[in-house]
Amino acid sequence: MFDRVLARLVAAARRVRRFERRELDAFSRWLQDTGNLLHLTVLVAVPLLIASVTFISNALAELSFLLFPPLASGTYTLFSDPEGRYASPHRFVIGLVVGACCGWAAIWLSMPVATGWVVSPASAALSIFLTGAVTWLLDVEEPAAFSTALLVLVTDDVSPEAYVTSVAVFGGLVAVVFSVWRARFYERRSQYLYDTAKSDDHVLVPMRGDHERAETTALFGASLAASHDAGKVVLLAVLDPDEAADDPSLDDVAAETAERLESTARTVRTKAGVPCDVVVARGPPVSTTIETASNTNCDLVVTPYEEDRGLLSGYVRGVFNSRFDTIAFRPTTGARRWRRVLVTVAKPGDTAHAMLDFAARLVGRIGSLSVCTCIDAEVERRTAEKRLADLAETIEVDVETRVARSEITAFIGANAGAYDLLFVGSSGERSPASRFVSPPTFERLRDVDCDVAVFDRGNS
Repeated sequence: MFDRVLARLVAAARRVRRFERRELDAFSRWLQDTGNLLHLTVLVAVPLLIASVTFISNALAELSFLLFPPLASGTYTLFSDPEGRYASPHRFVIGLVVGACCGWAAIWLSMPVATGWVVSPASAALSIFLTGAVTWLLDVEEPAAFSTALLVLVTDDVSPEAYVTSVAVFGGLVAVVFSVWRARFYERRSQYLYDTAKSDDHVLVPMRGDHERAETTALFGASLAASHDAGKVVLLAVLDPDEAADDPSLDDVAAETAERLESTARTVRTKAGVPCDVVVARGPPVSTTIETASNTNCDLVVTPYEEDRGLLSGYVRGVFNSRFDTIAFRPTTGARRWRRVLVTVAKPGDTAHAMLDFAARLVGRIGSLSVCTCIDAEVERRTAEKRLADLAETIEVDVETRVARSEITAFIGANAGAYDLLFVGSSGERSPASRFVSPPTFERLRDVDCDVAVFDRGNS
Protein backbone atom coordinates (compact mmCIF):
# COMPACT_ATOMS: atom_id res chain seq x y z
CA MET A 1 0.00 0.00 0.00
CA PHE A 2 2.73 2.42 1.01
CA ASP A 3 4.73 1.59 -2.14
CA ARG A 4 1.73 2.37 -4.38
CA VAL A 5 1.13 5.70 -2.65
CA LEU A 6 4.81 6.59 -2.92
CA ALA A 7 4.85 5.65 -6.61
CA ARG A 8 1.84 7.86 -7.27
CA LEU A 9 3.44 10.77 -5.43
CA VAL A 10 6.66 10.38 -7.41
CA ALA A 11 4.70 10.23 -10.68
CA ALA A 12 2.73 13.34 -9.70
CA ALA A 13 5.93 15.19 -8.81
CA ARG A 14 7.41 14.31 -12.21
CA ARG A 15 4.30 15.59 -13.99
CA VAL A 16 4.52 18.84 -12.04
CA ARG A 17 8.20 19.23 -12.95
CA ARG A 18 7.45 18.58 -16.64
CA PHE A 19 4.66 21.14 -16.51
CA GLU A 20 6.94 23.68 -14.83
CA ARG A 21 9.65 23.10 -17.44
CA ARG A 22 7.14 23.59 -20.27
CA GLU A 23 5.77 26.76 -18.69
CA LEU A 24 9.25 28.16 -18.06
CA ASP A 25 10.28 27.34 -21.61
CA ALA A 26 7.14 29.01 -22.98
CA PHE A 27 7.80 32.08 -20.83
CA SER A 28 11.43 32.20 -21.97
CA ARG A 29 10.40 32.10 -25.61
CA TRP A 30 7.75 34.76 -25.00
CA LEU A 31 10.41 36.95 -23.40
CA GLN A 32 12.66 36.64 -26.45
CA ASP A 33 10.33 39.03 -28.28
CA THR A 34 11.94 42.42 -27.57
CA GLY A 35 8.51 44.07 -27.35
CA ASN A 36 7.41 41.64 -24.65
CA LEU A 37 10.70 42.13 -22.80
CA LEU A 38 10.25 45.91 -22.76
CA HIS A 39 6.63 45.70 -21.63
CA LEU A 40 7.61 43.42 -18.76
CA THR A 41 10.52 45.70 -17.83
CA VAL A 42 8.20 48.72 -17.71
CA LEU A 43 5.78 46.79 -15.49
CA VAL A 44 8.63 46.03 -13.09
CA ALA A 45 11.08 48.93 -13.33
CA VAL A 46 8.73 51.92 -13.20
CA PRO A 47 6.79 50.78 -10.10
CA LEU A 48 9.98 49.82 -8.26
CA LEU A 49 11.72 53.11 -9.03
CA ILE A 50 8.67 55.15 -8.05
CA ALA A 51 8.34 53.09 -4.87
CA SER A 52 11.97 53.89 -4.04
CA VAL A 53 11.40 57.60 -4.60
CA THR A 54 8.24 57.46 -2.48
CA PHE A 55 10.11 55.75 0.35
CA ILE A 56 12.74 58.49 0.36
CA SER A 57 10.14 61.23 0.02
CA ASN A 58 8.30 59.96 3.07
CA ALA A 59 11.52 60.29 5.06
CA LEU A 60 12.23 63.82 3.81
CA ALA A 61 9.29 66.10 4.38
CA GLU A 62 10.75 68.93 2.30
CA LEU A 63 10.48 66.91 -0.90
CA SER A 64 7.39 67.46 -3.04
CA PHE A 65 5.26 64.61 -4.32
CA LEU A 66 4.68 66.70 -7.44
CA LEU A 67 7.93 65.37 -8.84
CA PHE A 68 6.27 61.95 -9.31
CA PRO A 69 4.26 62.63 -12.52
CA PRO A 70 7.20 63.80 -14.68
CA LEU A 71 9.47 61.20 -13.11
CA ALA A 72 7.05 58.37 -13.86
CA SER A 73 6.39 59.47 -17.43
CA GLY A 74 10.11 60.04 -18.08
CA THR A 75 11.00 56.65 -16.63
CA TYR A 76 8.43 55.00 -18.88
CA THR A 77 9.87 56.84 -21.89
CA LEU A 78 13.36 55.54 -21.13
CA PHE A 79 12.54 51.90 -20.45
CA SER A 80 9.83 51.46 -23.10
CA ASP A 81 12.12 52.53 -25.95
CA PRO A 82 15.75 52.19 -24.83
CA GLU A 83 17.10 52.86 -28.32
CA GLY A 84 14.69 55.64 -29.19
CA ARG A 85 15.07 59.36 -29.66
CA TYR A 86 14.47 60.19 -26.00
CA ALA A 87 16.43 57.27 -24.52
CA SER A 88 19.34 59.44 -23.39
CA PRO A 89 20.07 59.53 -19.63
CA HIS A 90 21.74 62.94 -19.72
CA ARG A 91 18.95 64.40 -21.90
CA PHE A 92 16.42 62.97 -19.49
CA VAL A 93 17.99 64.59 -16.42
CA ILE A 94 18.89 67.90 -18.05
CA GLY A 95 15.47 68.13 -19.67
CA LEU A 96 13.67 67.65 -16.35
CA VAL A 97 15.89 70.19 -14.60
CA VAL A 98 15.61 72.72 -17.44
CA GLY A 99 11.83 72.39 -17.35
CA ALA A 100 11.74 72.98 -13.59
CA CYS A 101 14.13 75.94 -13.89
CA CYS A 102 12.05 77.48 -16.68
CA GLY A 103 8.92 77.16 -14.54
CA TRP A 104 10.77 78.75 -11.65
CA ALA A 105 11.91 81.61 -13.92
CA ALA A 106 8.37 82.04 -15.22
CA ILE A 107 7.12 82.60 -11.67
CA TRP A 108 9.49 85.54 -11.21
CA LEU A 109 9.07 87.01 -14.67
CA SER A 110 5.26 86.93 -14.55
CA MET A 111 4.97 88.12 -10.96
CA PRO A 112 3.68 91.61 -11.89
CA VAL A 113 0.61 90.16 -13.69
CA ALA A 114 0.14 86.99 -11.63
CA THR A 115 -1.76 88.44 -8.68
CA GLY A 116 -5.25 87.13 -7.99
CA TRP A 117 -4.74 83.76 -9.67
CA VAL A 118 -4.19 80.35 -8.12
CA VAL A 119 -1.98 79.65 -11.11
CA SER A 120 -1.42 82.57 -13.45
CA PRO A 121 -2.18 81.88 -17.14
CA ALA A 122 0.78 84.13 -17.93
CA SER A 123 3.06 82.00 -15.75
CA ALA A 124 1.83 78.79 -17.36
CA ALA A 125 2.25 80.09 -20.90
CA LEU A 126 5.66 81.57 -20.17
CA SER A 127 6.93 78.39 -18.51
CA ILE A 128 5.96 76.29 -21.53
CA PHE A 129 7.46 78.84 -23.94
CA LEU A 130 10.73 78.99 -22.05
CA THR A 131 10.94 75.21 -21.74
CA GLY A 132 10.36 74.68 -25.44
CA ALA A 133 12.88 77.35 -26.40
CA VAL A 134 15.64 76.33 -23.99
CA THR A 135 15.38 72.57 -24.55
CA TRP A 136 15.42 73.19 -28.29
CA LEU A 137 18.49 75.43 -28.11
CA LEU A 138 20.32 73.01 -25.80
CA ASP A 139 19.18 69.96 -27.83
CA VAL A 140 17.78 68.33 -24.70
CA GLU A 141 14.14 68.03 -25.76
CA GLU A 142 12.37 65.84 -23.24
CA PRO A 143 8.57 65.47 -23.09
CA ALA A 144 8.53 65.23 -19.28
CA ALA A 145 10.28 68.61 -19.07
CA PHE A 146 6.97 70.34 -19.77
CA SER A 147 5.46 68.57 -16.77
CA THR A 148 8.12 69.86 -14.39
CA ALA A 149 7.74 73.34 -15.90
CA LEU A 150 4.05 73.44 -14.99
CA LEU A 151 4.21 71.55 -11.70
CA VAL A 152 6.75 73.94 -10.21
CA LEU A 153 4.04 76.59 -10.44
CA VAL A 154 1.92 74.80 -7.83
CA THR A 155 4.59 73.73 -5.35
CA ASP A 156 3.15 75.70 -2.43
CA ASP A 157 4.37 73.14 0.13
CA VAL A 158 8.04 73.51 -0.86
CA SER A 159 10.15 76.21 -2.41
CA PRO A 160 10.78 76.16 -6.16
CA GLU A 161 14.50 75.70 -5.56
CA ALA A 162 13.82 72.59 -3.42
CA TYR A 163 11.61 71.22 -6.17
CA VAL A 164 14.31 71.78 -8.79
CA THR A 165 16.86 70.06 -6.56
CA SER A 166 14.62 67.04 -5.97
CA VAL A 167 13.96 66.75 -9.71
CA ALA A 168 17.71 66.75 -10.39
CA VAL A 169 18.53 64.20 -7.67
CA PHE A 170 15.80 61.70 -8.42
CA GLY A 171 16.05 62.18 -12.16
CA GLY A 172 19.73 61.32 -11.79
CA LEU A 173 18.84 58.21 -9.79
CA VAL A 174 16.50 57.00 -12.54
CA ALA A 175 19.11 57.78 -15.21
CA VAL A 176 21.79 55.75 -13.41
CA VAL A 177 19.48 52.75 -13.01
CA PHE A 178 18.46 52.96 -16.67
CA SER A 179 22.07 53.26 -17.87
CA VAL A 180 23.16 50.20 -15.90
CA TRP A 181 20.14 48.19 -17.07
CA ARG A 182 20.67 49.12 -20.72
CA ALA A 183 24.43 48.50 -20.74
CA ARG A 184 24.53 45.37 -18.58
CA PHE A 185 21.34 43.63 -19.66
CA TYR A 186 19.39 45.07 -22.59
CA GLU A 187 22.34 45.45 -24.95
CA ARG A 188 23.58 41.98 -23.93
CA ARG A 189 20.20 40.29 -23.92
CA SER A 190 21.28 37.79 -26.55
CA GLN A 191 23.67 36.30 -23.96
CA TYR A 192 20.91 35.81 -21.41
CA LEU A 193 17.77 35.16 -23.43
CA TYR A 194 18.69 33.54 -26.72
CA ASP A 195 19.92 29.97 -26.42
CA THR A 196 21.82 29.89 -29.71
CA ALA A 197 24.15 32.68 -28.53
CA LYS A 198 25.72 30.26 -26.08
CA SER A 199 24.89 26.83 -27.55
CA ASP A 200 24.29 25.09 -30.88
CA ASP A 201 28.04 24.69 -31.29
CA HIS A 202 28.12 20.87 -31.26
CA VAL A 203 26.68 19.89 -34.62
CA LEU A 204 25.49 16.45 -35.73
CA VAL A 205 25.40 15.92 -39.51
CA PRO A 206 23.55 12.81 -40.77
CA MET A 207 25.36 11.83 -43.97
CA ARG A 208 22.40 10.92 -46.15
CA GLY A 209 21.81 10.80 -49.88
CA ASP A 210 24.26 11.97 -52.52
CA HIS A 211 27.83 12.13 -51.18
CA GLU A 212 28.61 15.57 -52.61
CA ARG A 213 25.45 17.11 -51.15
CA ALA A 214 26.11 15.41 -47.81
CA GLU A 215 29.70 16.68 -47.75
CA THR A 216 28.56 20.24 -48.53
CA THR A 217 26.03 19.94 -45.72
CA ALA A 218 28.81 18.80 -43.38
CA LEU A 219 30.91 21.84 -44.30
CA PHE A 220 27.92 24.08 -43.74
CA GLY A 221 27.40 22.60 -40.27
CA ALA A 222 31.11 22.95 -39.57
CA SER A 223 31.00 26.64 -40.54
CA LEU A 224 28.33 27.17 -37.90
CA ALA A 225 30.31 25.29 -35.27
CA ALA A 226 33.58 27.03 -36.11
CA SER A 227 32.42 30.39 -34.73
CA HIS A 228 32.55 28.99 -31.17
CA ASP A 229 35.79 27.92 -29.52
CA ALA A 230 34.16 24.73 -28.26
CA GLY A 231 32.61 23.88 -31.62
CA LYS A 232 32.75 20.36 -33.02
CA VAL A 233 31.08 18.27 -35.71
CA VAL A 234 29.90 14.67 -35.58
CA LEU A 235 29.23 12.87 -38.85
CA LEU A 236 26.62 10.11 -38.61
CA ALA A 237 25.86 7.19 -40.90
CA VAL A 238 22.88 4.99 -40.05
CA LEU A 239 22.88 1.39 -41.29
CA ASP A 240 19.53 -0.16 -42.09
CA PRO A 241 18.79 -2.61 -39.24
CA ASP A 242 16.85 -5.02 -41.48
CA GLU A 243 19.59 -5.30 -44.09
CA ALA A 244 22.28 -5.51 -41.43
CA ALA A 245 20.64 -8.47 -39.73
CA ASP A 246 20.90 -10.61 -42.89
CA ASP A 247 24.24 -9.34 -44.08
CA PRO A 248 27.09 -11.77 -43.28
CA SER A 249 29.65 -9.07 -44.03
CA LEU A 250 28.18 -6.51 -41.66
CA ASP A 251 31.55 -5.62 -40.22
CA ASP A 252 32.91 -4.94 -43.69
CA VAL A 253 29.97 -2.67 -44.53
CA ALA A 254 30.41 -0.73 -41.30
CA ALA A 255 34.14 -0.41 -41.87
CA GLU A 256 33.67 0.88 -45.43
CA THR A 257 31.07 3.37 -44.23
CA ALA A 258 33.33 4.55 -41.44
CA GLU A 259 36.17 5.06 -43.92
CA ARG A 260 33.96 7.20 -46.17
CA LEU A 261 32.93 9.28 -43.18
CA GLU A 262 36.53 9.65 -42.05
CA SER A 263 37.46 10.97 -45.48
CA THR A 264 34.80 13.65 -45.17
CA ALA A 265 35.89 14.32 -41.60
CA ARG A 266 39.42 15.07 -42.81
CA THR A 267 37.99 17.56 -45.30
CA VAL A 268 35.96 19.22 -42.54
CA ARG A 269 38.95 19.45 -40.21
CA THR A 270 41.11 20.95 -42.94
CA LYS A 271 38.65 23.46 -44.41
CA ALA A 272 36.67 24.46 -41.32
CA GLY A 273 39.30 23.95 -38.64
CA VAL A 274 37.00 22.24 -36.14
CA PRO A 275 37.22 18.80 -34.50
CA CYS A 276 35.20 16.21 -36.38
CA ASP A 277 34.21 12.75 -35.16
CA VAL A 278 32.43 9.94 -37.01
CA VAL A 279 29.71 7.59 -35.80
CA VAL A 280 28.30 4.56 -37.59
CA ALA A 281 25.11 3.34 -35.94
CA ARG A 282 22.40 0.82 -36.65
CA GLY A 283 18.67 1.30 -36.17
CA PRO A 284 15.63 3.27 -37.36
CA PRO A 285 16.94 6.48 -38.97
CA VAL A 286 15.00 9.10 -36.98
CA SER A 287 15.30 7.58 -33.51
CA THR A 288 18.94 6.65 -34.12
CA THR A 289 19.74 10.21 -35.17
CA ILE A 290 18.09 11.65 -32.07
CA GLU A 291 19.77 9.12 -29.79
CA THR A 292 23.17 9.81 -31.35
CA ALA A 293 22.72 13.57 -30.96
CA SER A 294 22.01 13.02 -27.28
CA ASN A 295 24.88 10.57 -26.74
CA THR A 296 27.44 12.83 -28.47
CA ASN A 297 26.28 15.94 -26.61
CA CYS A 298 25.18 17.71 -29.80
CA ASP A 299 22.65 20.53 -29.64
CA LEU A 300 22.12 21.16 -33.37
CA VAL A 301 21.33 18.74 -36.20
CA VAL A 302 22.21 19.83 -39.75
CA THR A 303 20.75 17.38 -42.23
CA PRO A 304 20.54 17.37 -46.03
CA TYR A 305 17.16 18.59 -47.25
CA GLU A 306 15.03 15.72 -48.53
CA GLU A 307 11.72 15.64 -50.36
CA ASP A 308 9.20 12.89 -50.96
CA ARG A 309 6.74 13.59 -53.79
CA GLY A 310 7.34 17.29 -53.51
CA LEU A 311 6.95 17.41 -49.72
CA LEU A 312 9.43 17.27 -46.89
CA SER A 313 10.57 13.69 -46.30
CA GLY A 314 9.42 11.69 -43.30
CA TYR A 315 12.98 11.57 -42.00
CA VAL A 316 13.42 15.35 -41.91
CA ARG A 317 9.95 15.82 -40.43
CA GLY A 318 10.82 13.31 -37.73
CA VAL A 319 14.02 15.14 -36.79
CA PHE A 320 12.13 18.45 -36.88
CA ASN A 321 9.75 17.03 -34.28
CA SER A 322 12.59 16.19 -31.89
CA ARG A 323 13.92 18.31 -29.04
CA PHE A 324 16.96 19.36 -31.05
CA ASP A 325 17.35 22.51 -33.12
CA THR A 326 17.53 21.34 -36.73
CA ILE A 327 18.56 22.82 -40.06
CA ALA A 328 17.60 21.11 -43.31
CA PHE A 329 20.20 22.33 -45.80
CA ARG A 330 19.53 22.40 -49.55
CA PRO A 331 22.67 23.19 -51.58
CA THR A 332 22.05 24.36 -55.12
CA THR A 333 25.05 26.48 -56.09
CA GLY A 334 27.99 24.32 -55.05
CA ALA A 335 29.23 27.06 -52.71
CA ARG A 336 31.44 26.09 -49.78
CA ARG A 337 31.44 29.56 -48.17
CA TRP A 338 28.39 31.64 -47.40
CA ARG A 339 29.28 35.32 -47.02
CA ARG A 340 26.06 36.92 -48.30
CA VAL A 341 23.08 35.72 -46.30
CA LEU A 342 19.40 36.66 -46.37
CA VAL A 343 17.18 35.84 -43.38
CA THR A 344 13.41 35.99 -43.78
CA VAL A 345 11.29 36.42 -40.66
CA ALA A 346 7.53 36.54 -40.22
CA LYS A 347 7.50 37.58 -36.57
CA PRO A 348 9.94 38.11 -33.69
CA GLY A 349 10.79 35.23 -31.41
CA ASP A 350 13.34 32.56 -30.71
CA THR A 351 13.25 31.17 -34.27
CA ALA A 352 14.05 34.57 -35.78
CA HIS A 353 16.84 35.20 -33.26
CA ALA A 354 18.35 31.77 -33.88
CA MET A 355 18.40 32.22 -37.66
CA LEU A 356 20.05 35.63 -37.27
CA ASP A 357 22.65 34.15 -34.94
CA PHE A 358 23.47 31.38 -37.41
CA ALA A 359 23.66 33.87 -40.27
CA ALA A 360 25.98 36.13 -38.25
CA ARG A 361 28.30 33.16 -37.63
CA LEU A 362 28.58 32.56 -41.37
CA VAL A 363 29.13 36.13 -42.57
CA GLY A 364 31.46 37.20 -39.75
CA ARG A 365 32.93 40.69 -40.06
CA ILE A 366 33.59 40.60 -43.79
CA GLY A 367 30.29 39.33 -45.19
CA SER A 368 26.88 40.93 -45.58
CA LEU A 369 23.71 40.00 -43.73
CA SER A 370 20.19 41.09 -44.59
CA VAL A 371 17.01 40.41 -42.65
CA CYS A 372 13.67 40.97 -44.32
CA THR A 373 9.97 40.70 -43.70
CA CYS A 374 7.05 41.14 -46.06
CA ILE A 375 3.93 43.22 -45.42
CA ASP A 376 0.51 43.35 -47.04
CA ALA A 377 -0.24 47.06 -46.58
CA GLU A 378 1.85 50.22 -46.31
CA VAL A 379 0.33 51.00 -42.90
CA GLU A 380 2.28 48.01 -41.52
CA ARG A 381 5.69 49.36 -42.57
CA ARG A 382 6.62 51.36 -39.46
CA THR A 383 5.81 48.48 -37.11
CA ALA A 384 7.72 46.03 -39.31
CA GLU A 385 10.77 48.30 -39.44
CA LYS A 386 10.78 48.59 -35.65
CA ARG A 387 10.48 44.81 -35.32
CA LEU A 388 13.45 44.20 -37.62
CA ALA A 389 15.52 46.88 -35.86
CA ASP A 390 14.92 45.14 -32.52
CA LEU A 391 16.10 41.86 -34.03
CA ALA A 392 19.17 43.40 -35.63
CA GLU A 393 20.29 44.92 -32.32
CA THR A 394 20.82 41.49 -30.79
CA ILE A 395 23.77 40.45 -32.96
CA GLU A 396 27.22 41.95 -33.29
CA VAL A 397 27.58 42.21 -37.07
CA ASP A 398 26.19 44.88 -39.37
CA VAL A 399 22.69 44.06 -40.58
CA GLU A 400 20.66 45.46 -43.46
CA THR A 401 16.91 45.47 -42.73
CA ARG A 402 14.42 45.23 -45.57
CA VAL A 403 10.65 45.59 -45.46
CA ALA A 404 8.99 44.58 -48.71
CA ARG A 405 5.39 45.08 -49.72
CA SER A 406 5.31 41.82 -51.57
CA GLU A 407 4.40 38.16 -51.32
CA ILE A 408 7.30 36.36 -49.65
CA THR A 409 8.01 33.83 -52.43
CA ALA A 410 7.92 36.60 -55.05
CA PHE A 411 10.37 38.66 -53.01
CA ILE A 412 12.73 35.70 -52.59
CA GLY A 413 12.55 34.85 -56.27
CA ALA A 414 13.46 38.41 -57.23
CA ASN A 415 16.31 38.80 -54.73
CA ALA A 416 17.82 35.38 -54.01
CA GLY A 417 20.40 35.70 -56.76
CA ALA A 418 22.18 38.44 -54.80
CA TYR A 419 22.87 36.08 -51.89
CA ASP A 420 24.78 32.86 -51.23
CA LEU A 421 22.30 31.53 -48.68
CA LEU A 422 18.67 31.99 -47.67
CA PHE A 423 17.44 31.21 -44.13
CA VAL A 424 13.74 30.44 -43.68
CA GLY A 425 11.77 29.03 -40.77
CA SER A 426 10.01 25.67 -40.82
CA SER A 427 6.70 27.14 -39.55
CA GLY A 428 6.80 24.45 -36.87
CA GLU A 429 4.82 26.63 -34.45
CA ARG A 430 1.84 26.69 -36.82
CA SER A 431 -0.94 24.13 -36.55
CA PRO A 432 -1.25 21.31 -39.12
CA ALA A 433 -4.50 22.89 -40.38
CA SER A 434 -2.78 26.23 -40.90
CA ARG A 435 0.11 24.62 -42.78
CA PHE A 436 -2.37 22.69 -44.95
CA VAL A 437 -4.26 25.86 -45.92
CA SER A 438 -1.07 27.88 -46.43
CA PRO A 439 2.01 25.67 -46.96
CA PRO A 440 5.25 26.81 -45.31
CA THR A 441 7.39 29.14 -47.37
CA PHE A 442 10.18 26.60 -47.87
CA GLU A 443 7.76 24.12 -49.48
CA ARG A 444 6.73 26.78 -52.01
CA LEU A 445 10.31 27.54 -53.01
CA ARG A 446 11.45 25.65 -56.06
CA ASP A 447 13.97 27.28 -58.37
CA VAL A 448 15.93 29.53 -56.02
CA ASP A 449 19.30 30.94 -57.10
CA CYS A 450 21.03 30.34 -53.78
CA ASP A 451 21.41 27.67 -51.12
CA VAL A 452 18.52 27.31 -48.68
CA ALA A 453 18.62 26.52 -44.95
CA VAL A 454 15.31 25.62 -43.30
CA PHE A 455 15.48 26.06 -39.53
CA ASP A 456 13.25 24.30 -37.01
CA ARG A 457 13.34 25.16 -33.30
CA GLY A 458 13.60 22.08 -31.11
CA ASN A 459 10.66 20.97 -29.00
CA SER A 460 11.62 21.08 -25.31
